[in-house]
Amino acid sequence: MKVPRNRWYWIIGLFLITLLVVGGCASLFEPRQRDQDRAPMAQNQGEQREEPTLTVYIVDTEEKKEMKLEEYLEGVVAGEMEADWPEEAYAAQAILARSFTVNWLDANKKSQYGTDISTDVEEAQAYNPEAITDTIKAAVERTRGEVLTYNGKVIKGWFHSYSGGQTASAKEGLNYQGEEPEYITSIDLPENEYVPEELKSWTVELEEDTVMQALSKLGADVGTIEEVKIGETGPSNRAITLNFVGSEGQTEVSAPEFRIAVDPKVLKSLLLTEVSWADGTLTMSGSGFGHGVGLSQWDAYMLAKEGASPEEIVRKFFPKATIKRLWE
Repeated sequence: MKVPRNRWYWIIGLFLITLLVVGGCASLFEPRQRDQDRAPMAQNQGEQREEPTLTVYIVDTEEKKEMKLEEYLEGVVAGEMEADWPEEAYAAQAILARSFTVNWLDANKKSQYGTDISTDVEEAQAYNPEAITDTIKAAVERTRGEVLTYNGKVIKGWFHSYSGGQTASAKEGLNYQGEEPEYITSIDLPENEYVPEELKSWTVELEEDTVMQALSKLGADVGTIEEVKIGETGPSNRAITLNFVGSEGQTEVSAPEFRIAVDPKVLKSLLLTEVSWADGTLTMSGSGFGHGVGLSQWDAYMLAKEGASPEEIVRKFFPKATIKRLWE
């Protein structure tokens, strides 16, 4: 039977309308899928992402600068490590500094200065772009995008100057208030021939005024100090608490908080061998430099000298963590 011409128009029109409807429905889902592909990584999950562009507040010059994260890391490595070190040590530091930065960015919306991050060492990490060398640039590029993860999350990349032969738990070294991170392990290390003698063994004498000011910062007052003793110690034998006895009673304070209140560059470590009070002076002897948690920089130096790769160095201090490359 011959179909009338006007009916053919009607059939063709209906077919075109159907195509438009189906195509329109499909287009409703297509942008959502594209958005999902472009979506930023969920906080701290260790998935692939693009290298971030940061706004950095430079404390020394009081200016805000925009830079890529890898460029920022060059200044951090230069600020956190000594000059003329092996490339492998710098590269290991870069992995830790990158992990610290990514973890910090995921956990904090902004720095106290309104930027993504700052060069304030009390807030984040040291930064010294003037000390960047070709070796440091090569070390950062060599580990580009590499971070440490645990259970799929980027870890807090803690590091310090020298362990004194054994690294610390987070609770003893940092007075960490949360649960002890499972990826933090106290590591025994061999004798280190490269460490300066003043970090291997040291003694500091703190005058009474200095001690009293530190106690005041912690809200502690025992009157005239009569005795000071080490209280609780941790897995690495570092002091967790210090006991102060005075004319108006006694108190126990956090050893890590006391160290910061005094000056962490003066009271180098809490791996203490002797604490005594006499004639208005607190004498403290010990070993190491820094809080003792995570990577020990001088021990990383030793491992680099012995031929370890950056990844092997990092795994030495974080044996439970996994290295992942977040961006190319």
